[in-house]
Amino acid sequence: MELLLKWLTEINDFLWTYILIIMLLGCAAWFTLRSRFVQFRMFKEMIRLLGESTGRHTPGEKHISSFQAFAVSLASRVGTGNLAGVATAIAVGGPGAVFWMWIIALLGASSAFVESTLAQLYKIKGKDSFIGGPAYYMKKGLGMSWMGILFAVLISITFGFAFNSVQSNTICAAWEEAFGIDVRILGGIITGLTLVIIFGGIQRIAKVSSIVVPVMALGYILLALTIVLFNIREIPAVFKLIVGSAFGWEQFAGGGIGAALMQGIKRGLFSNEAGMGSAPNVAATADVSRPVKQGLIQALGVFTDTLVICSCTAFIILFSHASLSPDVNGIQLTQQALSNEIGNFGTIFVAIAILLFAFSSIIGNYYYGEANIRFITNKRSVLFIYRLLVGGMVFFGALTSLDLAWGLADVTMGLMALCNLIAIILLGRQAFLLLKDYMDQKRAGVNSPVYRNGCIPELKDKGECW
Repeated sequence: MELLLKWLTEINDFLWTYILIIMLLGCAAWFTLRSRFVQFRMFKEMIRLLGESTGRHTPGEKHISSFQAFAVSLASRVGTGNLAGVATAIAVGGPGAVFWMWIIALLGASSAFVESTLAQLYKIKGKDSFIGGPAYYMKKGLGMSWMGILFAVLISITFGFAFNSVQSNTICAAWEEAFGIDVRILGGIITGLTLVIIFGGIQRIAKVSSIVVPVMALGYILLALTIVLFNIREIPAVFKLIVGSAFGWEQFAGGGIGAALMQGIKRGLFSNEAGMGSAPNVAATADVSRPVKQGLIQALGVFTDTLVICSCTAFIILFSHASLSPDVNGIQLTQQALSNEIGNFGTIFVAIAILLFAFSSIIGNYYYGEANIRFITNKRSVLFIYRLLVGGMVFFGALTSLDLAWGLADVTMGLMALCNLIAIILLGRQAFLLLKDYMDQKRAGVNSPVYRNGCIPELKDKGECW
């Protein structure tokens, strides 16, 4: 086990230090400039679209609404990364890691827009809903079936196995801390509930997520805002600490800036998934009148996840002056911080919150795997086996160490992100053509622009569902 952990650490250091940080920031900056800062100038439009009914209900067919697709993707985003991931980033990289989480979210929202718009363009009709994602735009947009299969394998392993191990590990650690519950018992219960829901398919996953996600997110935000109000005088000092730790001379001399940058981007990506190629799988399921609409809504999800919920956790930890030690389990650090602020109820609240956050992530993560298993093969036996293996990894995560769970997640996340970034760089121009046409229609007075195959000559015959 120690040898495996060492091997994973070495791969992570090389992959993230020399390749992914440069590519993630480079792509996010390029997409931001190329789209003329779409994530900022169209923020109001994102809010409007989220509340707009965009489903086109054909009799006899089932559809996933734009909001349901947003909720499923947010279910995967809003989870362990927001409570445990932020704590781990601060403990290892210092308060400066929070600054880099903000940067990767602000810039990365443009990457989220591009990948989700492409997923909508190249989606196909499935039995119960539309199906799509990076594997599909790699095959249909780039003409590289092998790349699509490679991505499908990587995301199925990353989300179905690695990430779900992290989620169950965090739930069990939090409940053991709060209630002293044996991780084997709780792990078994979580595994059973997971199997019940995922065997119900995307319709059941979407319904559960659309109920659980708003409730859990609003509850956590309200608590965090209450704590912020009680500590409002400390906000300037906390911002100064975050920025100072990200750029300070002391941190530069001690190598702390590199650690903050690395942890901020890694944990930021784990949390908001911008550019990773995960959210496009569910963005493609939405029944909308044009691809750009879901692209904008998914970009809003990045802001919701990192700038709101992750920041809430960071402020709670920094307000509390909890001991920042890499040896402390990430979720337990968050529990300690809340306990310092509101007493023992804080530990219990985090345990309940992480159960909702992380469990919704488990079922959202599973869907990403299912969509890509279906890309590889339509055999029901393969999907049945995959569902059982996902359940097995949920139980494994409850029993394994935090370091091993995170190590495996970082490696597989890095590889699939690398694969997706290459694809969206090559296909990005198509997303920008769709955005330009959308804006042209808006300027012409069309309140709800509609896309039809052939209306953009360069994209003729690119999307079979349009």
